[in-house]
Amino acid sequence: MAQQTKVPLSSVLPPLIFGTATFNYQYNKDPYELDTVGLVQKALEFGVRAFDTSPYYGPSEEILGAALETDFVRRNFPRNEYFLCTKVGRIAGDEFDYSAEWVRQSIENSRRRLKTEYLDLVYCHDVEFVSEEEALEAIRELRRIRDEEGTIKYIGISGYPLPVLCSIAHRVLRETGEPLDAVMSYANFTMQNNLLASTGVKELKAAGVDVVPNASPLGMGLLRREGVPVGSMGNWHPSSNELRTAVKRASDFCDRHDEKLEVVAIRYALEEWIRLGSSVGSRGDPASGVPWQRESNEQVGGTRLGVSVMGVSKASELEKTMQVWRSILDGLENGEETARKAGRWKRDHEWSLNRQRAVQLMADGIQEHLDAYLDYVWESPPKDFVNKKAKESRTQLTPVEDAWLTPAASPRPEEADMPDLVADGSLPIR
Repeated sequence: MAQQTKVPLSSVLPPLIFGTATFNYQYNKDPYELDTVGLVQKALEFGVRAFDTSPYYGPSEEILGAALETDFVRRNFPRNEYFLCTKVGRIAGDEFDYSAEWVRQSIENSRRRLKTEYLDLVYCHDVEFVSEEEALEAIRELRRIRDEEGTIKYIGISGYPLPVLCSIAHRVLRETGEPLDAVMSYANFTMQNNLLASTGVKELKAAGVDVVPNASPLGMGLLRREGVPVGSMGNWHPSSNELRTAVKRASDFCDRHDEKLEVVAIRYALEEWIRLGSSVGSRGDPASGVPWQRESNEQVGGTRLGVSVMGVSKASELEKTMQVWRSILDGLENGEETARKAGRWKRDHEWSLNRQRAVQLMADGIQEHLDAYLDYVWESPPKDFVNKKAKESRTQLTPVEDAWLTPAASPRPEEADMPDLVADGSLPIR
C-alpha cells in the first residue's frame, strides 16, 4: 500500500477552480491572442487559487505556465499558494495511452510546460475510454511517482459516466487499499442531470473518495438559449435532437420570465453544488470575488463546500462570474456578518437568499419542461469507439516535438462557440 499524503485534499483544495480548457483552439480561434496573462493575474487577485488543465487541451498547459511565470505572479503569489491540476492518458480525441511509460513522460512534459517542480493534483483523463486494468496501471504509476519522486501530491480520475467512475473508484480501493483523492465528473450536476448528487456522491464516498469536483454546469453547452455549440468541430455534442428540443422549450420558458437559461443554469449549479457536494467538498479558502481581499473558509461558515470548475476567456467574463460566486458565498451561513466585516452592503446576505429562491423557482419550471429528459445521459464512449493509440513509442518525446504548441507553428481552425459561456461572450450578473 502506498503512503498516503498526510494532509487530506479536502483540507486544502479551493472550492472554485479555474478551468483552462478555454486556452485552446477548440474554444478560441487563436488562444495566443487572448490576454491570458491578464486573465490569470486577475483571477489570482480575485482569490482564485486553483487552475485545471490537460495536455489534451492543446496549448493550455504552455499558456498557463507562461502566465504563472510572470514577475507579477512570482512576487505576489508564491507557487505554494495555488493549486495546479492536470491530467494524463488522453492524447487526442481517439487516442489514449495509460501505460506507465507514457504516464511518466506526460508528467515530465506537463511540469516543463507549466514551469513547476511539482503538480498538486493529477487525474487520469476520461477513464471510460480505456479498460479498468489500464486505469489501474496509470494510477499505480502516478502513486509511485508521488511516493518516490515527490513531483505529484494528489491523484484522481475524471470522466463522464458515473457507473464507470464509481466502479473504478471502488476497484482502486479494493485492490490497493488506498482510495482516490479525487474524482472529477462533468455534466452530471446540472439543471438537466442531478445524478452526481442523487447517486454519485453516495457511491464515491463509499469508495473512500475525498473530493468530487463538478465540471461543466451547462452540460457541455447544452443548457443555453442558442443551443449546443457548433463550430470548427462541427455538430459534435452527443445530446439527441429530442433533448435539444426539450431544452429549447425550457429556454423559451425563461425568456417569458425575463431570464436567460444559461444564467439560471450556472448559478443553480454553483449554488446547489456548494451544498449538495459538501460531503465530498473542501475546506480550502474560497475565492472572495473581491480584488485583493482574501477570505478564509472559516469566514464563510467553516464547513466543506462543494467544489466547482469554471471556465472563461475574457476579463469581463471572469469579473461577472466572480460577482455571481461572491453573491453565492454571501448566502452561506454567517454571510451577513462576513459582509459587514468586509465593508460590503449589510443586506448582501438577504439579497443572495432572495436570488437563490428566484433561481430555484425558475429551475422548477425549467425542469418541468425538460420532463422525460431529467437525468438523461448520453453514451460515452460511443459504441463504435476505437482507441487509435500510436504504435510507435511516445516515451522519447522531446520539447522539440511539442513545436506545434508555439504560436508560430500552431494550427488555426475556425472559431468555435464557447460551450459553457453565453453566446455574446458575457455572463450576465445574477
